[in-house]
Amino acid sequence: MKFAFTLIKYFPFGGLQRDFMRIAEACLKRGHEVDVFTPYWQGEVPAGLNVTMLKLKALSNHKRRLAMSREVCRLTRDNRYDAIVGFSKMPGLDFYYAADSCFAERVEKKPFWYRYTGRCRSYLLLEQTVFAPQAATQIMLLTEKDRETYQRYYQTPLERFHVLPPGIARDRLAPPDTNTIRRQLRAELKIDPETYVVLMVGSGFRTKGTDRAMRALAALPAPLRNNAVLVIIGKDNFRPFRRLAGRLGIQRQILFFHGRDDIPRFLFSADMLLHPAYRENTGTVLIEAMAARLPVLASDVCGYADHIAKADAGQLVPSPFDQDTLNRMLAEMLQDAAQRDRWGANGGHYVAQNDVFSMPEKVADIIEGSAPC
Repeated sequence: MKFAFTLIKYFPFGGLQRDFMRIAEACLKRGHEVDVFTPYWQGEVPAGLNVTMLKLKALSNHKRRLAMSREVCRLTRDNRYDAIVGFSKMPGLDFYYAADSCFAERVEKKPFWYRYTGRCRSYLLLEQTVFAPQAATQIMLLTEKDRETYQRYYQTPLERFHVLPPGIARDRLAPPDTNTIRRQLRAELKIDPETYVVLMVGSGFRTKGTDRAMRALAALPAPLRNNAVLVIIGKDNFRPFRRLAGRLGIQRQILFFHGRDDIPRFLFSADMLLHPAYRENTGTVLIEAMAARLPVLASDVCGYADHIAKADAGQLVPSPFDQDTLNRMLAEMLQDAAQRDRWGANGGHYVAQNDVFSMPEKVADIIEGSAPC
């Protein structure tokens, strides 16, 4: 079969982008042909993947989205594809991989005037073309909660939804030589073996709650704070967060890294994962941390937070978010090594007993089984 995949941006270390690549590779392994349409591609193009770079004449993000949807429709309208799969919302899709949260729900939390802006009207229009009752797009979701949200706003028929399992890579599973990896990485980073390492992984620092994490580190009791480092990995602008670290007096205890290929080494070497996101449709790193037997402290708004609760693999900061609550929970977790070990073991057991790997194959199954004739 021949598929057209489309997404607004590809770079190697984004969560959506990693999902896209693993789904594309699953389709290629089955002998299908995959053409990709995108205006932005960073990194190598895997063998067998046909990438078409879209030239869009638009300055603002929402106008780029509209221009992209028009260009993709133009390039795919001759029906030479068995299925058109979107990783961005746009008209004309046979399948949509819903990694983004419901925009209509987010609009409700904005000032009343926001809905009259061009940005808001454009994004609502693109979302409606996918989720409206009369649309034909099959929708692949990552959480059941998302289905309930979209149906509340758009009355989308139930039969058009497909809820997927998580899809982490197996290299996130803790290996037998975890202690050796931990010693080696800490030696490379010049971190003392007895220092607490708190890990954050995710591009888009503002959304992921990096400022919350830094404030929580700064609020630790002095003996604990002076023996802890926060390692932050992701694609974003470091400068405003370096300035915040300076204002908080913790600049020496923050390590920033751009996106990396060796994330498992950090998962195996840290003492806990911190993910106090403002908004997070899933939070794949939460599942990855459980596979690595790493205890988690995350905000309960994360789509995959329910896995942490079911596994008893850490703690969730309740909504509405309170910074003092996060500060207290971080201090308590760092001071209780025995409980961290129990949470880590619980996460590893949960991953061993549940399907957290098969998402790319399930997406390929759905496209193959439901592709228009």
